[in-house]
Amino acid sequence: MTIRTILHVGPGHRNNGARLPEPLATPEWREIRLDIDPSNEPDIVGSMLDMPAVADASVDAVYSAHNIEHVYPHEVGRVLQEFLRVLKPGGFLLVTCPDLQTVGALIAEDKLTDPAYMSPAGPITPLDILYGHRQALAQGNHYMAHRCGFTLKVLFATLQVNGFQGVLGKRRPAAFDLWALATRGPMTDDALQALGALYLPA
Repeated sequence: MTIRTILHVGPGHRNNGARLPEPLATPEWREIRLDIDPSNEPDIVGSMLDMPAVADASVDAVYSAHNIEHVYPHEVGRVLQEFLRVLKPGGFLLVTCPDLQTVGALIAEDKLTDPAYMSPAGPITPLDILYGHRQALAQGNHYMAHRCGFTLKVLFATLQVNGFQGVLGKRRPAAFDLWALATRGPMTDDALQALGALYLPA
């Protein structure tokens, strides 16, 4: 069995943080955890804005769950270019973030502070999705602040303008999130669809 390496960006603590999606949480994948917060005990302490500890073209995949909304709009390109830099030829990025189109619909219904869904941390409102989880922010975890956001169209365009060759993804309105799979190199539509079938959520 060939072991491939996945860089897991911003996972939180190993005991209670984000886990890899099921298709990536297999013996085929070796996980490297990078987090800006040392208390999360990652393999690499660092910011996704600048990852010198991760060599060029050294990982087969990058997984980033609910991270890119934490940087300012003008920094998003820098983050994506760092992701692109560390990917091997043939590598891919799997990224998920809030869906502002779905959130905006609730705000238009004047439901800014109504619970949108329940999380392990309690009820989450459109206000939390827009600006960051208020309870975590109140406890001093300013890493949780949201500074930008995306619709699916904007996410796709942002990935493409920053060098990703193949982009596929979806909205999940019931989960208030977007998912995208983006490849470092060109890929046929059939191959991209097959990759998406493996790693994008149903």
